[in-house]
Amino acid sequence: MIQHHERQDRLAGYASDFAEVALANIVREYPHVMLHTMSGPEDRPRPRDVNPAFYGSFDWHSCVEMHWLLIRLLRTASEQVPGQRIRAALDRHLAAEPLAAEAAYMGDPDRGIYQRPYGWGWTLWLIHETATWDDPDARRWTTDLTPLADVLTQNYLRWLPKATYPVRYGVHSNTAFGLSRALPYARHRARHGDGTLLTAITEKAHHWYGGDRDYPAQWEPAGVDFLSPALVEAELMTHLLPRDRFADWLDGFLPRIADRQPANLFTPATVSDSTDGYIAHLHGLNLSRAWCWRRLAETLGDADPRTPAMLQAAQRHADAALTHATGSHYAVEHWLACYAVLLLT
Repeated sequence: MIQHHERQDRLAGYASDFAEVALANIVREYPHVMLHTMSGPEDRPRPRDVNPAFYGSFDWHSCVEMHWLLIRLLRTASEQVPGQRIRAALDRHLAAEPLAAEAAYMGDPDRGIYQRPYGWGWTLWLIHETATWDDPDARRWTTDLTPLADVLTQNYLRWLPKATYPVRYGVHSNTAFGLSRALPYARHRARHGDGTLLTAITEKAHHWYGGDRDYPAQWEPAGVDFLSPALVEAELMTHLLPRDRFADWLDGFLPRIADRQPANLFTPATVSDSTDGYIAHLHGLNLSRAWCWRRLAETLGDADPRTPAMLQAAQRHADAALTHATGSHYAVEHWLACYAVLLLT
């Protein structure tokens, strides 16, 4: 049931393959989906021209994810991965010059919605990973990542006060996931004297989600989902409420968990074509659901009557998707391993 020792065993078995996929992805510039706002007919750059750190992996946010994956594996599975090759690759990408260009690009007022909030959140999650690691290379990467972190912090602070409504789709625009990924960095930043981002995230999350009841999860999944709108919202709230208050909130939000209802939330999604980029998202849905179910179960603890159903659902979803994270079509392989590592670590 995705217990800690089982996750460690699975991570040890997969880590080398995950690392090789990520190392290949971060330097693979094409094919590429480039969400670049052109200022004129001559503004037709290559990916690496405007994003010299994060030009690979098919798109910008997937490249950020692959960098996070490599750092996470160095921290959690160092004996199973090629550490010297990973550090050398990260030294090239997470260096002052390319990251200064990334910060300038993300800070351009004409690109204020670029990668919001998914890419923003994953980038702050990446920076949190380096900033909380006592490692000489990580300290250098953190220093060079700090200007980008500052830009994204300001982007969040400009956006959240005017964001009247949450976005509840199961894709990149989902606001609960975008806040959840940014929250650990916001807390780290608050511990070092700047609590503005933490306050903004916390207040907006409570405003958007604190009163939610009877979520219509029976309508999930949509055919392009890689996130469960219901479960990523619940996962976010695990970080913002004490255990007893979260238990009560969840009872109102998804009141039939102990009965394994709605059934589709406990049933892995069917992926009919892994070469179709949108349908392939459903592999990610299975892994992100597994991660969310595990997180909810860990928060509630063994004594809660909902925990067995959650752990069983986590197991079923993990078993349905883990083997697809490597050796698959590029529509899957350019990103899926990050969700496998999120689950297993």
